[in-house]
Amino acid sequence: MKKVERINTIMRYINNRAHFTITEIMQEFNISRSTAIRDIREIETLGMPLVAEVGRDGGYFVMNNSVLPTVRFTDNEIKALFIAFMATRNQQLPFLKSRQSLAEKLLGLISENQQDDLVLLNQILLFEGTNPKNPDLLDLSDLPHPIVEKLIQFLLLDRHLTITINEEKVIKSYHIYLLHLYHEKSFWLIEGFDLKEERKQVFPVDHLIDVEPYPAKIKWSRKKIVEKLSKDEEATNLFLELGPMAIAQFKKYHPLKVSLSYTSPYQTTANLKTFINVDNSEELIEITNWLLFLGGDIKFKEVPDEVLTCFQERLGLFCP
Repeated sequence: MKKVERINTIMRYINNRAHFTITEIMQEFNISRSTAIRDIREIETLGMPLVAEVGRDGGYFVMNNSVLPTVRFTDNEIKALFIAFMATRNQQLPFLKSRQSLAEKLLGLISENQQDDLVLLNQILLFEGTNPKNPDLLDLSDLPHPIVEKLIQFLLLDRHLTITINEEKVIKSYHIYLLHLYHEKSFWLIEGFDLKEERKQVFPVDHLIDVEPYPAKIKWSRKKIVEKLSKDEEATNLFLELGPMAIAQFKKYHPLKVSLSYTSPYQTTANLKTFINVDNSEELIEITNWLLFLGGDIKFKEVPDEVLTCFQERLGLFCP
């Protein structure tokens, strides 16, 4: 039985009973406990008002004559949602195909005057990456890697994953605990804890061939992973003081692992501390280019010689 068909059948089963338990759902539909719980949660999100009873003989019952309140949006909330849709269009985001149906449902909930406002906004506002002659145009480069959606579906169930990577025509598999899935400079990246090597690694999603749930029954807890990472955390070797102009540049773009610590109540000055792996030439060049991007409103308090040398060489190219 397909998932949609099973959920519809469970809803009819529930609706005809004053009380039911997870065990009854498992036995009636021959599914696991985790599947039964996920199905019940999905049924709740569809609008069926279920009430959970706590206790040894606890279960669920359906609230009789209960109607969920109609969702109502203010004018500003409608504009905020619509502009957010526009701003993220053509940004290589997953579930892009659902965007059109979501917009149609949103339009169906609002008044004609609100609809007219959104039509006008759609004509006037343009964001980076939008084709002005055809704002709704989606090129192949606008679509994310097809495995991103599959990856998200898996990690919502369990962040322990087995990923298969094509590394320079060499196929490798890694057992990881996914820490973050993030989008940086038009690329999707996985920050994961390698369960075999017991260290943090970053994997480009574009190199992924497949992703599956981690098969092992004994898994690391998130607490244990965080404790391991905190013990292995590298010492700081780059310390900068940033002025207001550099802070403004930082807000436009900064690497994931870098954060600011403001030193003034009006957030006009800040400290930046991080670790740079000077043995990694790619990271060295990337951090140097980023420091140039921050501009001249920075002061070096502590910096590796390799970074300083690379920084001066890059400045020499622009200022012979």
